[in-house]
This record gives sequence, structure tokens and C-alpha cells, in this order.
Amino acid sequence: MSVQKYSEGRLASVLLAPIVSEKATAVGETHNQVLFKVLRDATKPEIKAAVELMFKVEVSAVNVVQVKGKVKKFGRSIGRRDHVKKAYVSLKPGQELNFSGEAA
Repeated sequence: MSVQKYSEGRLASVLLAPIVSEKATAVGETHNQVLFKVLRDATKPEIKAAVELMFKVEVSAVNVVQVKGKVKKFGRSIGRRDHVKKAYVSLKPGQELNFSGEAA
């Protein structure tokens, strides 16, 4: 496996926010996955490298989903929410990710 180097500035900006929802919690408990909102041009290797760098965990796989923004009406005008890219990050067995900031 070839290890590709990315700039730390780029990796720091790839992950926008963790997604905390009922579905994300259920997936986390059953499949040992964590959901992140990521940049729309981020690649799977970049997402994997960013999670490993930021949280010091080992990632086994990354799956991504493109969510198209909904078209909404605001009075007479029509607008659209932004498109979003979500990443389902699978952690290796025994790995855990906590967002509370406490040392485990």
C-alpha cells in the first residue's frame, strides 16, 4: 500500500463537523462507524488520513454519500440548500472515537 502525503492544512480543513443524529448513533453502535460532514471535493484517502491525524485512531474503510440540497420556497422566491458530502468512517476493531475531549 502506497502512503500518499497530504498537507496538514488541507487535512485540517477536510472534516467540517461530526454528524450527531439518531441514525449516526445507531450506525456507530452497530458497525463501529462515525459520520462526518466533509468538503465536497474531499477524496476517500484524504478523509481517512484526516481522521487518523486528528483523532489518532486507525481507519479500516471510508464510504461517502453525496446529499443533494433541497429546493425550498421563501415567499415568492425559490432557493436551494447547499449540497452536502457525508463520510461514513469505519474504525478498526478496538478503536473508539470520542468527541468530548476527555482522555480515555
